[in-house]
Amino acid sequence: MHTFHIPVLGISYSIDTPVKVARFGISSVVSIIEDGLVEKMREFYCKKSNEAYNPITTSDDDYRAKRITAYLNLLERIVNHQVSELKTQPFEEGRDIVKYFEMLPDGSPVRKKYLEMNALPDGVQKTKLQEELRNYISAGAIDVNIMAKVDNLKISDDGTPMPAEYSDALSAFRGFANSNLRSSVILSAGYNPRLYNYIESFSDFYPDNDGILNKKIILKVSDYRSALIQGKILAKKGIWISEFRIESGLNCGGHAFATDGLLLGPILDEFKQKRPELENELFEICNASLAAKGLATFTSHPDFKITVQGGIGTANEDAFLRSHYGVDATGWGSPFLLVPETTNVNEHTLQQLAQAKKEDYYISWASPLGIPFNNFRPCTSEQQRQDRIRKNRPGSPCYKKFLSTDTEFTIAPICTSSRQYQDLKIKQLEEKGLPPEQFQVEYNKIVEKDCLCEGLTVSVLLKDELPVEHRLTAVSICPGPNLAYFSGIYSLQQMVGHIYGRISLLNSLPRPHMFVNELQLYIDYLHKTIEQGKYAVNAKQNKYYSTFKENLLKGVEYHKTLLSDIKNETAGYLNTMSSQLEKMQKAIANLPIPLKNEAAPLVLA
Repeated sequence: MHTFHIPVLGISYSIDTPVKVARFGISSVVSIIEDGLVEKMREFYCKKSNEAYNPITTSDDDYRAKRITAYLNLLERIVNHQVSELKTQPFEEGRDIVKYFEMLPDGSPVRKKYLEMNALPDGVQKTKLQEELRNYISAGAIDVNIMAKVDNLKISDDGTPMPAEYSDALSAFRGFANSNLRSSVILSAGYNPRLYNYIESFSDFYPDNDGILNKKIILKVSDYRSALIQGKILAKKGIWISEFRIESGLNCGGHAFATDGLLLGPILDEFKQKRPELENELFEICNASLAAKGLATFTSHPDFKITVQGGIGTANEDAFLRSHYGVDATGWGSPFLLVPETTNVNEHTLQQLAQAKKEDYYISWASPLGIPFNNFRPCTSEQQRQDRIRKNRPGSPCYKKFLSTDTEFTIAPICTSSRQYQDLKIKQLEEKGLPPEQFQVEYNKIVEKDCLCEGLTVSVLLKDELPVEHRLTAVSICPGPNLAYFSGIYSLQQMVGHIYGRISLLNSLPRPHMFVNELQLYIDYLHKTIEQGKYAVNAKQNKYYSTFKENLLKGVEYHKTLLSDIKNETAGYLNTMSSQLEKMQKAIANLPIPLKNEAAPLVLA
């Protein structure tokens, strides 16, 4: 019914968003990485729903997968009950059934039918239309997200490695696969061969005799090449990709998977041009693979969607993406952090976001995964990190260990945000005898890492007044930089109204077009990367910098030619956009690329 979805927001911020929006036909994504939080939320909602709660403890066999399955089944039961109840409501102001139809996009035939019904006087015809409208009501999807790279192998109590199917990603996938949901799993953060092979184990991801998929795969990708490669890998296993979810490399929330200067506009244009080719090639490969396995094949092309998310801020931008590039839907994430009835931002952090300044949003290296991470300066986890440094006790206690991947100092992997790792790494750094300025650069890289397992989890516990383990109440939050243009706290209806252009929630800060914002983020990113690596530049880095700069310049030229295609903005707006692109083009051209110095030690992380 809607032309947008709500992407996954951290670990806890959208952990129960389907309970809050699915009955209105809005699809959203739940993170299932943290099974401990999943179990707490199951207990919380069992009590709210008057269901018996039977704990699944860490002593139970396959507890991680079972917790996820039980929680997802609970979400489905709650949403189904909500929808059934909504369908019985009278069409009265303030009722959910009225909100359902009023929030639909203006171009929706169902919304037009609702408005037609609403204008009628009471009588047989109005009652008949109301019953017809009830039949249109359907729930939004309860989708889940798995970061493919978060896939540590588990160790049993006696110290021996457990079978691979008990790893973090595989057990989470099994939890979804064994659930009653008929929805999608979004695989993000790159290619994981072990996980991709594991998908073949579950029949729900293959078509039935009618060509229907009970469960679907969505791949989050940053460019066309990634989509083609990963799509082929899964198609050769007989697995169909129902959606490629394109995300801006830097103009997004959470982890920022920067491209080599490839911008969203040119990326979308390539998908637009090659979409039929991509769909047909994957269809042929997939059907051939299914036939070779002796399984039912698709009799016609199944659903194949291209969607986009990251930095969308106005109804005009949203409409342009859908009309010009032909994307099937858009994702709106960070703005929903300002909607308390939709997401789980604790009151203190919510007030901080509502009053934040543009400089409060920045790209950091806080993630232990070694991937740029969108951060928020005022958040309490950043204050805690700085306090620990001042006390000469940098690093975090590591209880959950989901991001423990480093084996530089230990046999068993440890987390680079942990106090153990940072202590060992700082001692190693001190032995190098570096000049003070260079030492400080390297020291900052070490202590910038922060514990995301705790920080991204705790907000929902604080909001719902649930117990917090180890008294770790510091909150991490990872909004995209686009949130700088929203100030305030909003209702769900207000945010949906903004998306569809009925109202504007933008603050008074001058907001460039999303493509211009992304370009500036990439310029800043390249400049910072060069600055961090100024003490040593090898041939590989030099080539990376040059390619990055060249791609940015090509991107500017693309956007300059695109201006004539943007029909839903004013002439003044487009003139300003043109001037901004000219200025940025000069800034990129003047950006110096350092010469290689292969004799110097490599210090860039």
